[in-house]
Amino acid sequence: MKTGYLAATAIALVTLMGGVAHAETALTIESWRNDDADIWNKQILPAFMAKHPDIKVTFKGYPPTEYNAALNTELAGGTAADIITCRPFDASLDLYKKGHLLKIDDIASMKNFSDVAKAAWQTDDGKDTFCMPMASVIHGFIYNKAIFQELGLAVPKTTAEFHAVLEKIKADGKYTPLALGTADQWEAATMGFQNIGPDYWKGEAGRKGLIAGKEKFTDKQYVDVFKELATWGPYMGDGYQAQKYPDTQNLFSLGRAAIYPAGSWDIPLFEQTKELSFDAFPPVQPEGTDKCYISDHVDIGMGINAKSKNVDAAKTFIDWVGSAEFAGIYANALPGFFPLTQEAVEIKDPVAQTFVGWRKSCESTIRNSYQILNRGTPNLENELWAVSANVLNGTQTPEAAAEQLQKGLDAWYKPAQ
Repeated sequence: MKTGYLAATAIALVTLMGGVAHAETALTIESWRNDDADIWNKQILPAFMAKHPDIKVTFKGYPPTEYNAALNTELAGGTAADIITCRPFDASLDLYKKGHLLKIDDIASMKNFSDVAKAAWQTDDGKDTFCMPMASVIHGFIYNKAIFQELGLAVPKTTAEFHAVLEKIKADGKYTPLALGTADQWEAATMGFQNIGPDYWKGEAGRKGLIAGKEKFTDKQYVDVFKELATWGPYMGDGYQAQKYPDTQNLFSLGRAAIYPAGSWDIPLFEQTKELSFDAFPPVQPEGTDKCYISDHVDIGMGINAKSKNVDAAKTFIDWVGSAEFAGIYANALPGFFPLTQEAVEIKDPVAQTFVGWRKSCESTIRNSYQILNRGTPNLENELWAVSANVLNGTQTPEAAAEQLQKGLDAWYKPAQ
C-alpha cells in the first residue's frame, strides 16, 4: 500500500507540472579555462537552463597546464565529463581518432560556421567534424595607460620604438617594463614566440611553408624571432625565471608593470580591477617590414564525450553553443574571445574592440605549431615552450633553439607524406 501511495503521489505531482514526466539530466563541462568558472556558472549556463529546465549543466575548470593530462587520464578511466572543451587541431583530432569524441556534423547549428572555422576540429579530409567551433583569441600587447601617461610614452609601432619605450620604463625604475615569466614555459612560446612571430614569417605563408617543408625553423625569419625574444630578459623584472602565469597576471593587475605580452583572453581578468586603466597595441613591426600580421588563433570549441550516458542532452547543449544567442552572451561575458559564428555579434567591450579591430588592417594567421606539425615525438608545442623559455632566460642561443626545433621535427615529419 505504501509503495502504491508513493507512486500515485508522484503521478499526481507530474500531472500538476504539466502532465509529462521529465527526469532532470545532469551534464558536466570540463575545460582548461578555470578562470572562467564564475562566468559559466553565473551567466552562460543559466541562460541555457532557462530554456531547458530539464537539463542541469555545471562547469569544471582545470589550470591550463594540467588540463590535457587530467582529461586523458579521465578518458582512459571512463570518468571524463559529458562535454569536453576542445583545443584546436591535432590535440582534439587525436582524441577523435581514439574514439573519445562524437562526430557532430548532424547538429543543426553547425551550419553557422565557415569551413575555416570548422577546420580546427575536422579530420584532414574535412569529412568529420567533432567539436562545435566557439571562439578565437588574438595576440598583442596590453599596456597600462596611466603608466604610459605618467612617463610620457607613446604607443610603439616598430621594434625600435618598442625598445625605446622599454628603456624609458626601466630607466624610471618604478615599474617592471615587461610582465612575463618563464616558470610555466607555455607563456614564453604563446605570448612571446607566437605573438610576435607572424610578422617575421609572413603569417599563413610561413605557417604553410613549414608544413610543406619549404621553410625550416633554422631559416633566418624564425631565428630572428628568437633573437628578438632574447632581448626581452633585462626588462622582465627580478626573478622572472621563477614567475608563474598567475604571478604575471597579478603584477600587471596591481599596476606594477607597464606592458603585458598578451592573449586577448586576459581582458576579463584585468577588467575585474577597477583601478586599472588599460588598452592594447598590436605586435610591433620589425625593421624593414610594411605589412602586419596577427595571430588570430582558432582557440576553443566543444565536443561530446563518446562515452557520455547523456548524449541526447549533450547534443541539445552543443546545438545551443553553435547559436547566435550563445555567441552574443559568450563574447560579452568573456571579452577577448571572439565568436567564430557567421552570425552578427556585437562586441561591447572597448579593449576587445581594439583587438578585433586589427583584423581590418592586418592579415590573420594561427599558431604554426598546431596543425599537423604537433603530431609526432618530440612534441613541437612542448619543444617550443621549452626553447622559448630558454631563450628568454639566456640559457640557449636563438640559433640553438631553432636547431633543436628543426631537429625534433626532422626526426618524425616528412613533408612529402
